[in-house]
Amino acid sequence: MRRGVATCLVLVPLALSLGGCGYNRGDRAVSGGLIGAGGGAAIAAVTGGSPLVGAAIGGGAGALGGALTSGHDINLGRPIWR
Repeated sequence: MRRGVATCLVLVPLALSLGGCGYNRGDRAVSGGLIGAGGGAAIAAVTGGSPLVGAAIGGGAGALGGALTSGHDINLGRPIWR
């Protein structure tokens, strides 16, 4: 259990920092949604919840976060898929 919590404490901030990838709102929404889904599933699995529910909630929150921020707030460069 401790190992899972420690892993989440390292991976979640890293995933959130990557949520700023992309130049336009669409890229940011996609990258934020994917990162949020992965983070939500991981946190739910560690805490004993349903990974599918965690992925859905995390993906929605990440997509909204990516769509609502601009490239001037956080910009980590071109996304990998471009």
